[in-house]
Amino acid sequence: MQAQALLEQLQARFGDTLQDAVVAQGEVTIEVAPADLLATCMALRDEKDFHFEQLIDVCGVDYLAWGETEWATEETTGTGFSRGVDARTAGRLPGLEEELSTETPQQDRRFAAVYHLLSIKNNQRLRIRVFAVDDQLPVIPSVLDIWSSANWFEREAFDLFGILFEGHPDLRRLLTDYGFIGHPFRKDFPLSGNVEVRYDPEQQRVIYQPVSIEPRVLVPRVIRPHVGEEETADEPAAEEVAADEDKSE
Repeated sequence: MQAQALLEQLQARFGDTLQDAVVAQGEVTIEVAPADLLATCMALRDEKDFHFEQLIDVCGVDYLAWGETEWATEETTGTGFSRGVDARTAGRLPGLEEELSTETPQQDRRFAAVYHLLSIKNNQRLRIRVFAVDDQLPVIPSVLDIWSSANWFEREAFDLFGILFEGHPDLRRLLTDYGFIGHPFRKDFPLSGNVEVRYDPEQQRVIYQPVSIEPRVLVPRVIRPHVGEEETADEPAAEEVAADEDKSE
C-alpha cells in the first residue's frame, strides 16, 4: 500500500478526528487529540484495512523554543565566532526555563508523544503524534492495553520527558536513578545536571551533592582577516610566498 493511498484511507475513515495528516519521506504522519487516541489506535490495530498489529516505538518530544535557532548563518565574521552561542542557552544555565518562550510562531504546544506503528500484513508504517493539553502537567492516555510493547516505551518517555501516561500500571523511572531530579531530555534541563553522585569513603556509601561542574561554552573559535583587509607587516603577501616556493624548486 502506497503512502498516499494510506493517507487517503485514513482521511476517509477518521475525518475530522485527524488534526493533521501529511506524507513526508514516504511515510504518513497523523495527529490526533489525546481524547481520540485510544479509539484511533484500536481501529488502526483491528480494522483489516489498516492492521497495524505492532507498536515499534513511543518517543517523547519537547518542542520548547522549536523553530527558533541560534545557528543563523546568513552573515559571517572575521573577528571570532558569532554563531552557535546564545546567552540564553550557553551551557544550559539554571533558570533557562524562565527565559525561553514556550510559544513560538511555529509551535505553541510543548510536549508530544509520537507512536510508530508497523503493519506486517500490509508492509506499511504509520506515525501518530499526540500533543499534551497542559504543558505544566503533560498527560496522555496509555496505549498499553492495545499494544503490550508500550510498557517500557511509555516508562522511558515519562523518565526522560516527564510525560504522564494515564492508565499505565507501573509508571516508574526506567533509565535514571530513583533519586534523580527532573527529566533530562527536556530542553530546559541544565546540561550539567542538578546533582552529582559520588562514593564517600568516610560514610562508605554513595551520596548526592550539588553539581561542581561549571558550564562552559565549547565552540571552536576561528579568526580570519576581513575580506580586503591589508596584510600586517609580520605576515608575508601571497605573491612573496609563491615566489619563495618557486626559488626553492
